[in-house]
Amino acid sequence: MFGSLVTIGAMIAAFTSGRIADFIGRKGAMRMSAAFCIAGWLAIYLSVGALSLDIGRFLTGYGIGIISYVVPVYIAEIAPSNLRGGLTTLNQLMICTGSSIAFVIGTIITWRNLALTGVAPCFALLVGLFFIPESPRWLAKVGLEKESEVSLRRLRGKNAEITAEADEIQISVQSLRKLSKAKLTDLLEAKYIRSVIIAVGLMLFQQIGGINGISFYASQTFVAAGITGNVGTLAYALIQVPVTIIGAVLMDKSGRRPLLLVSATGTFLGCLLTGTAFLLEGQQLLLQWVPILAVSGVLTYIASYSIGLGPVPWVIMSEIFPLHIKGLAGSLAVLTNWLGAWAVSYTFNFLMSWSCPGTFFVFSGSCALTVLFVAKVVPETKGKTLEEIQASINSQLK
Repeated sequence: MFGSLVTIGAMIAAFTSGRIADFIGRKGAMRMSAAFCIAGWLAIYLSVGALSLDIGRFLTGYGIGIISYVVPVYIAEIAPSNLRGGLTTLNQLMICTGSSIAFVIGTIITWRNLALTGVAPCFALLVGLFFIPESPRWLAKVGLEKESEVSLRRLRGKNAEITAEADEIQISVQSLRKLSKAKLTDLLEAKYIRSVIIAVGLMLFQQIGGINGISFYASQTFVAAGITGNVGTLAYALIQVPVTIIGAVLMDKSGRRPLLLVSATGTFLGCLLTGTAFLLEGQQLLLQWVPILAVSGVLTYIASYSIGLGPVPWVIMSEIFPLHIKGLAGSLAVLTNWLGAWAVSYTFNFLMSWSCPGTFFVFSGSCALTVLFVAKVVPETKGKTLEEIQASINSQLK
């Protein structure tokens, strides 16, 4: 329950993250997220019982739920189209870096001090927000045209030609102003439903492949396979960052769909290897191969996930919704993501108690379905402006 509380907080945040980002701006939402995370980490650090631990875990989850939506949206709105994928993937790279650092530090310090280290990046975020501009698209959306151009100028440089891009943003915003305020039922309209299916589907498949169970309980999984927990955990931590860097480089070169297809195929193979290791262990067959297969499977899974399934769904989610419904539709996608994360993180230990090989074979089946979904449904968005992506998706409905 404690492990899954962070995802429960994030689920609740998902209901409001889009509205918050639309109401107080992208920077305001990030400030709010940092405040909740600081409160949560301090509650865990200062805890004297289970209740304060649970409250702290929930508060950090709520903060994470907000920022997991607003950061990719903010990056997508400020980045040039030819760099948008790579820059958005840097968000996932920082997540992997933070996760890896936490895994390494957690092997040498107490859990209470580990919680205290979580406060530092939150304060760094609060300070850093004073030095970055607000999203020019959000500023234009709320009627601050002059501020929008100033922001765009800061982002592109003093000597850059921004007239065409500024005009494109204004035309897009003006067309949106003619529309009524978005409602949940609007997401079912023909011109939006394909975008909703793509984003929600990717968020669902990202989670039901088992990432939160495997990452939350990596140490226990390695121990169950007969490997020293710290050795496996350190290997897990060290592999994430370089692979995510490769994904960031390839994002705007190879495109989103190829990365997703390769990634989902790799997670399928990783789960299959790990499940086979546990099956052999249960049958007392080829026991010398069990640790090798288990480590190879988990590391293959993490490497494959980090290069595509980790960052790409967030990139695509930030690209495919028009400003008119981005807050509402983005909240739905984030809610789906965290609902899946909660389901996996809460049930993982129960599933492992039921059947270790069965658990990983179930996850491998989910990864195989992900390959089919990407191949049949997900479009390529590489190198297109946000407005061009909208036009492309709408043209496929005609």
